[in-house]
Amino acid sequence: MSARIVVTGTDTDIGKTVFAAGLTRLLGASYWKPVQAGLHGETDSETVKRLGDIPPGRILPERWRLNTPASPHHAATVDGVTIVPEDLTVPAIRGPMVIEGAGGLLVPLTQTTTFADVFACWKLPVVLCARTRLGTINHTLLSLEALRARGVPVLGVAFIGETEPETESIIGKLGGARILGRLPFLVPLTPATLQQAFADAFQPDDFLTAQSAE
Repeated sequence: MSARIVVTGTDTDIGKTVFAAGLTRLLGASYWKPVQAGLHGETDSETVKRLGDIPPGRILPERWRLNTPASPHHAATVDGVTIVPEDLTVPAIRGPMVIEGAGGLLVPLTQTTTFADVFACWKLPVVLCARTRLGTINHTLLSLEALRARGVPVLGVAFIGETEPETESIIGKLGGARILGRLPFLVPLTPATLQQAFADAFQPDDFLTAQSAE
């Protein structure tokens, strides 16, 4: 089977969707955002399509689209929607697929289920995105522990931000995770600059093999 890769993050608003756009383009993959919370403005799927220059046919429809910009469990309650985690089955398509979660690992999908719990059911390799800003060591190591406690295979850590060699090194050492590369802040952020940054920082084979770093 072609690679199925989950992209998650240590927190919300760290650049995970930009990373997912670049990775989708790098791998010639399809993209799937299972749950979109917040429909005002550009959605994550629309951002990936634009920044990754992805053909419309490779942007898969969300399973749930929630109007309220909040944690999915709360957005669903406000919108009067019932999310059934068991219905989040990975689409069966040809070719590689990048799947993006919402916010951090322990963001609640329902009152009893987090995204990490869903990832544990899927048993797909996960790329953990982490900012290089202050506090990332603690957040990243805790996120790696949460993944491993649930038996989720960890493909590696991808950093986003300015270079911080000591931070990246200690996370790799203490976290026992492969460091896949670092996506710098891009000004301007365009499809062309994102594509070039990914070509410079990441190797497709590191993702397409989809092997756990455990």
